[in-house]
Amino acid sequence: MNAWLDYLRDVFRLHAGWAALLAALGLTFLGVSAIDTVSPYYASKQTQWVPIALVVMVLFMLPHPRDLGRLAYPGFVVCVLLLVFVILPFVPRGLVPRINGATSWINLGLMNFQPSEAMRVFFVLSLAWYLRYRENHRTLWGLTVPFLIMLIPVGLILKQPDLGVALVFGPTLLVMLVAAGAKLRHLFGIVGLGVLAVGVNVGIVLYAPDSMQLLEQHQQMRIKSMISLASGDDRYNQDAAYQQDKAMTLIGAGGVSGYGAEASSVIVRYNRLPERHNDMIFAVIVNRWGLFGALVTLVLYLVLVFSILGVAARSKDPLARLSCVGFAALIVTPATINMGMCVGLMPVTGITLPFVSYGGSSLLFSFAIVGLVMNFAARRPQRMARPSFEFDHADAIFQ
Repeated sequence: MNAWLDYLRDVFRLHAGWAALLAALGLTFLGVSAIDTVSPYYASKQTQWVPIALVVMVLFMLPHPRDLGRLAYPGFVVCVLLLVFVILPFVPRGLVPRINGATSWINLGLMNFQPSEAMRVFFVLSLAWYLRYRENHRTLWGLTVPFLIMLIPVGLILKQPDLGVALVFGPTLLVMLVAAGAKLRHLFGIVGLGVLAVGVNVGIVLYAPDSMQLLEQHQQMRIKSMISLASGDDRYNQDAAYQQDKAMTLIGAGGVSGYGAEASSVIVRYNRLPERHNDMIFAVIVNRWGLFGALVTLVLYLVLVFSILGVAARSKDPLARLSCVGFAALIVTPATINMGMCVGLMPVTGITLPFVSYGGSSLLFSFAIVGLVMNFAARRPQRMARPSFEFDHADAIFQ
């Protein structure tokens, strides 16, 4: 009982977790307001998910980090089984609906549950639990297990297919490995191979005949349309580049102060922006509030991410430190990709803006991340705890 009272006192003391919570709430309010601009129906549904998301946050605040670590692997396995379930060909479409060509959701009646959102959280916890007291990942061969932990969910998510969510795992893995002390020359080599593979694929899309293409037709068209938009070529603006062209047009039209709620609602609807309550919500924000809205969004994300990294920096528990670094990457990566595709810097991949886009599963597990950050921030260092991972020389990771 005394331990619980001490923990509650620590929860309510001033720490970086509160800044993360306030930023998350600010982004959520911004998102609901933007969704309401284009669809009061979806805004109402999103509003209903907010108190449930806060309950989920509290539930993730309660367990001791040691117990969270022990639950990481079982949670990861359950998420893998759910990811396998949604891609089974014989599962009824009423239970696993096909939405926008992907079987990424399980129909639970009250909501369409997206297992990949839960997987992102348990992937970070599992990887942090694995890396917390190890040093074998400082060898090239020792990176095999961390990459295997990543490739299992990524392969299953790509089978749905859901490229947007799958893209989040790679950067998250890399930043966690850097935080755990993996050697940068190993990671740079792996990233270099990945960049080379992307460059080769883009070259094949642009110059190779159809018989040599490696990507799906819609993926090829997204790359071609993005490059065409960037070069001022409008040949794809009525088909493959339609969504991105409309988003860029609405962002440019927003100017400095935006059009306001009523006018922006009419303008966005008139332009028929696809997925305006979801993937393209950033375009709605900028059209309604202009440059000011874009800056507020960026500032809130910066506060959120740096608060999470602040919790990581202050924590002596390696599970907490590595998890918080991973959680920061889980927010930065999709936010960067989402805003990048809205302004034409990245191809459209179908990825949501954390805390802002419409989606029950996304909101629930985004607040689960906040709950875990609050949990880690409130824990005081254990007196008899095993020493955290540290290295004698700051430049050792380059060797």
